[in-house]
Amino acid sequence: MLSAGTVLIMDDEDGYFGEPVAATYDEGSAGMFAPEVLGPAVDLLAGLAGGGRALELGVGTGRVALPLAGRGVPVHGIDMSRAMVDRLRAKPGGDAVGVTIGDFATTRVEGEFTLAYLVFNTINNLTTQDAQVDCFRNVAAHLAPGGRFVIEVGVPGLRLLPPGQTAVPFRVEDDRWAFDLYDTSTQEMSSNYVEVVDGREVFRRFPFRYVWPSELDLMARLAGLRLADRWEDWTRTPFTHESTRHVSVWEKPPGETA
Repeated sequence: MLSAGTVLIMDDEDGYFGEPVAATYDEGSAGMFAPEVLGPAVDLLAGLAGGGRALELGVGTGRVALPLAGRGVPVHGIDMSRAMVDRLRAKPGGDAVGVTIGDFATTRVEGEFTLAYLVFNTINNLTTQDAQVDCFRNVAAHLAPGGRFVIEVGVPGLRLLPPGQTAVPFRVEDDRWAFDLYDTSTQEMSSNYVEVVDGREVFRRFPFRYVWPSELDLMARLAGLRLADRWEDWTRTPFTHESTRHVSVWEKPPGETA
């Protein structure tokens, strides 16, 4: 239980990714900006775009969108957090990426795209199965025939849960602790962070819904998409039962329209 002096951080306008999170988001995920991590992702996405337009769902601060646009791929993003998008806009090249503020499960933008993508577990930010299904349908409506939809997401880590346990710690430091909480009956989960700041405990909680690869394939099928490829990572390492994440690609069949 958190103490009486604990401060809960939550932004009413931008949900769970408002100014307190946006201000330190890039710093906290610095490893995801490393060339050996980001480079293969941009290479693969640029190849799949095939010279067409790309739509990033949950564009955030532009970690992927900016280098992809720098490769000559026209990128448009959808994001609910104005605070995160403000960080994108402040970066070099930020004005080259169009952004629509809204829920990426339902928000429509103009034109067709040859590529749509969701990276870094962002599909889990949609906290109901219905919203995740809506996301696939929304993507299918944006894709040109033959277009691709890419998701990068972890495989649910339920093998780490001993019987009767619901929490998996992933950071234990002198002044910072973090753990995931799982509800296997609903597939609801949350990442929880406790940090000591100026002698006070600051608590942040981010709700998610974990989803299985086979479940994503069914969502794609409901939206008229079909699985084209699945790898463990952006370098096309084969996906196996030991893989802890996957990069999956679904295709809109040629000749089909929204």
